[in-house]
Amino acid sequence: MSELQDLTALIRANTPLIVIETPDEARVVDLFRHLLIDVWRALYRWSITEGLRRVDLDREDPPETAPDLSATLQAIREHDQRGIYLLLDAVPYLGYASTRRSLREILERRSTAIEHTVVLVGNKVELPEELEPLAVRFSLQLPDEPTLLKMVKDEAALYMRENGGRRVEIDPQVLPAIVRNLRGLALTEARKIARNLIYRDGALGPPDLPELTRQKFELLNKSGLLHFEYDTAHFTDVVGLARLKQWIGQRHDAFDGSVLPAGLDPPKGVLLLGVQGCGKSLAAKAVAGGFGLPLVRLDFGALYNKFQGETEKNLREALASAEQVAPCVLWIDELEKGLASSGSSEDGGVSRRVLGYFLTWMSERSSRVFLVATANAVAELPPELLRKGRFDEIFFVDLPGTAARAEIFRLHLEKRQVAWGDFSLNTLADASAGFSGAEIEQAIVSALYSAHAEKRPLDEALLLRELAGTRPLSVLMAEQVAALREWARTRTVPAD
Repeated sequence: MSELQDLTALIRANTPLIVIETPDEARVVDLFRHLLIDVWRALYRWSITEGLRRVDLDREDPPETAPDLSATLQAIREHDQRGIYLLLDAVPYLGYASTRRSLREILERRSTAIEHTVVLVGNKVELPEELEPLAVRFSLQLPDEPTLLKMVKDEAALYMRENGGRRVEIDPQVLPAIVRNLRGLALTEARKIARNLIYRDGALGPPDLPELTRQKFELLNKSGLLHFEYDTAHFTDVVGLARLKQWIGQRHDAFDGSVLPAGLDPPKGVLLLGVQGCGKSLAAKAVAGGFGLPLVRLDFGALYNKFQGETEKNLREALASAEQVAPCVLWIDELEKGLASSGSSEDGGVSRRVLGYFLTWMSERSSRVFLVATANAVAELPPELLRKGRFDEIFFVDLPGTAARAEIFRLHLEKRQVAWGDFSLNTLADASAGFSGAEIEQAIVSALYSAHAEKRPLDEALLLRELAGTRPLSVLMAEQVAALREWARTRTVPAD
């Protein structure tokens, strides 16, 4: 059934209280006006600034009552014709027991035999406990792509009228992507972003796509638990990882919305295990770059809250925000920090409930959110998470080999404007056996500081000295690193 049909059914059933959470009040009023074509009722709108007005006629009558909600409820009781009463942002005024009681008697039809329907409309509607059993919550459908396309064209026409007939320069290749990325927003929110993009430069083109994503993210990230990664790495910035790159390349078109062959589902996510400092986080950013999608990061550790039920609520809100930003890549770094204690009962079962909801979301989500999780300590991850099918694939990011280390030296020397042609990259690679990419980078940084202190340019001898004085993690924690590599050898796919 359509949105209008569902709402009509509620009115025909004489539902006493309907709750609609939305910022788009005008759309609610318009929806109820259309509903009256099939179901005759008197339609009223109330706000604290205007009082109670009848709005189903060709004109808007003057207020029938003072803005006070108590006076409005008294007027509703006295009406002898069935009506629909849209009360805008009325919940704060239900603080008085007498007001709540008056509304309850109307809903239970004690003070009047007329079957009125009261509709509470607001951004967030938290009902008093005694009213919740009487309410039916109704969610407005988000606008589809044809509606959003019409809205963008309307805003372009408005810009032209306001700017002396100057047309908006619209790239026909980019317009579908803009409309697609506006999905997940209420019409008023989508209109606000479209207007900002148009009025910035009088054009809609490729530069507007990242700006649209940023504005959409800031609008939807109400929980504050997601972080937008503005600079996603390209695969060319990641040394090695040949198998991971090939895997992403094979699935790019499928995730991009292209028609899939029969029997195939869109890819859902990967788990990146590996030694610390070997580029798992950079690889996660590169996945977003490979898909050409925005990257949002969820700090799992920040979800936990000491108050009952707040942790689970935080997770639900964070994942819901990610789904609204879709299509996107959701990056959860160091997953074990948020789920490591899931087998313990010391936290009152919070970790188990968090894990349960997260696993359900992973299995049942239909939105285009590609999950990339990274972890260092695989032994601390719950076994339920590693079961085949939770992730499309589990990749192991190992310490870089000799050729990869040479390339890492070249990249970081070039990044710091050092003439790497004067260095023997093979010699440096041999001297850094067992080093991670992060450790190689820090060795270069330390060598540059030494060169600056000694007032000399950085040379190969100085860099080799720094490498000789560094004990990499593979030496400091040799047993743990060896155990992790052995575990991954038969259980994961090498990323390189």
